[in-house]
Amino acid sequence: MPSISLSDLAWATPDGRAVFSGLDLSFSRERVGLVGRNGVGKTTLFHILSHDLTPTAGRVSIDGTVRLMRQRVSAEECATIAELFGLTEALAVLRRAETGTATLDDLAVADWTLEERVCDALAQVDLDVGISTPLAALSGGQRTRALLAAAIFASPDFLLLDEPTNNLDRAGRDAVARLVENWKAGLIIVSHDRELLDRVDAIVEMTSLGASRYGGNWTQYQARKAVELSAAAQDLAHAQKQRATAERDARTAKERQLRREAAGARKAAKGDMPRILLGARKNAAEATRGNNIRLAERLSAQADAAVAAAHERVERLQKLSIVLPSTNLPAGRTVLSMAGVSGGYDPAAPIVRRFNLSIVGPDRIAIVGSNGSGKTTLLKLIGGELAPFSGNIHVAATMAMVDQQVAFLDPDATILENFKHLNPGATENACRATLAGFLFRADAALQQVGTLSGGQMLRAGLACRLGADQPPELLILDEPTNHLDLDSIAAIETALQAYDGALLVVSHDEPFLRNISISRRIEADAWAA
Repeated sequence: MPSISLSDLAWATPDGRAVFSGLDLSFSRERVGLVGRNGVGKTTLFHILSHDLTPTAGRVSIDGTVRLMRQRVSAEECATIAELFGLTEALAVLRRAETGTATLDDLAVADWTLEERVCDALAQVDLDVGISTPLAALSGGQRTRALLAAAIFASPDFLLLDEPTNNLDRAGRDAVARLVENWKAGLIIVSHDRELLDRVDAIVEMTSLGASRYGGNWTQYQARKAVELSAAAQDLAHAQKQRATAERDARTAKERQLRREAAGARKAAKGDMPRILLGARKNAAEATRGNNIRLAERLSAQADAAVAAAHERVERLQKLSIVLPSTNLPAGRTVLSMAGVSGGYDPAAPIVRRFNLSIVGPDRIAIVGSNGSGKTTLLKLIGGELAPFSGNIHVAATMAMVDQQVAFLDPDATILENFKHLNPGATENACRATLAGFLFRADAALQQVGTLSGGQMLRAGLACRLGADQPPELLILDEPTNHLDLDSIAAIETALQAYDGALLVVSHDEPFLRNISISRRIEADAWAA
């Protein structure tokens, strides 16, 4: 039976920074969700399993074929669906056979079912395109589906999916969910999509301390983690109580010893004890004091170590916490008004047509719709990146937008430098405190933005936009959960629940939209019709 086995696996960056070490894992014919915080090495592990990277140490044993679905592909890399599937030569052979120009060698290898199998793979992801369709003609979400179809077509023993639902609309996400439910071979998924993770057989969590396997889906894993966190909190409370007891016992013993020594000194002062006996008692007292000090130090060190270990376990299990200041936005104030707006890239074929929108007070609006319907185009119009062909747009509030590429960050500057540039009034301590709240503590804040993973970069962008003393009154987010790890998503959800400004969100992540209490939905397909 096909299998994957990892023994004491480690990988470090070329500059020597350890990404993970000591990984011991095994996979068989099952569906596994691979989760963990951004930067812990999930995608790196995938590249090792697909032989794109060589581990720094340890052993990888693979019995069977492995196919990694890449997160993205450019039209320059693969001009057509056929090239994406790696079928250029096979199709050329088929065309020669169909036209009667094939050689005997061609006829021996011609695959007459090829196009039918390609169409079947495309149909599995609800992508209605031909084998010669140029990738340039596809939207980002359609390209993601095409990548998924190419991975399906290869029929590997192990299919590795790295964030397969990123950029996909509701129909695309449903297609991936059906694939996962019906997949009969090995399947390992790196994903933040909680709906998708509820369809797996097991969850493997990667942390800086290694990897742990949990039987069951995401919901069952969350329940187990809640129990673990409760137990860890109890262990911490017990360890702190034990430390307090050790400190109290040490003080009591010291006070008792001092009283005995004082009594001995008073007796010696009376002069009614032989000198030799006084010396013996003094030596005994000093030895007792030394033994008590050493015992107290040992017990104190043990108590401190127990508290530190319990603290580390609680920190590892707890979610990150983000607290946002109030915007003080009045409930009746008009934040954004759009009247009869049409716009896009070609005046002859506007993507957004005759669109009207009014946001008043702390309204929470979701823009939903299929890939290519113009959701991001609408945000560019609001943000001023595109000028409307007709109609009026009036933003009557402070506004911040976080796009999928986090383009407002300078890739050559550090996270801290970007924060200071975007929040010039913030003190050094305020900058550091805010970034720490977004898990960029100490030297992590000094990372160059261009070296960050997708999830780290989005988290840095959110920190820079939301971390000001006076957050924006209107916050616009374009697919904010793409690339974020699940802990970060939970923290962003909590922060946005408490955010008292106006919120405009483009997202296909239904659990996310529910958890941030969206009050109104606008269907992008309606204006694109």
